[in-house]
Amino acid sequence: MPDHIKIRTAPGTYVVRAGGAVLGETSRALELSEGDYPPVIYFPREDLAMAFLDKTDTVSVCPFKGEATYYAIHTKSVVIADAAWSYEDPKPLVSGLKDYIAFYPRKAAVEQL
Repeated sequence: MPDHIKIRTAPGTYVVRAGGAVLGETSRALELSEGDYPPVIYFPREDLAMAFLDKTDTVSVCPFKGEATYYAIHTKSVVIADAAWSYEDPKPLVSGLKDYIAFYPRKAAVEQL
């Protein structure tokens, strides 16, 4: 793994909320630290209510992590475009991110309980 990227098990329990809905809660989150960016919490898909998430056509590429697929959050009250992302086929050095999803802080609230 490049020296500027670190992945570790995030201690404690995390919840993600958006549009008045709880999208998931987990005690199996991963925390990714990358350079000077704030750490990002990744949730296992199986701990998320995937019915709230729809894949969009948006993709981006990171030279270290691979291609990111984006998701919109759909709740009763709102649709939040490209609010989450996932590396569905991550590069080998960050393979632990497979089957995990992260959320943009300005679009969903991720909190440690």
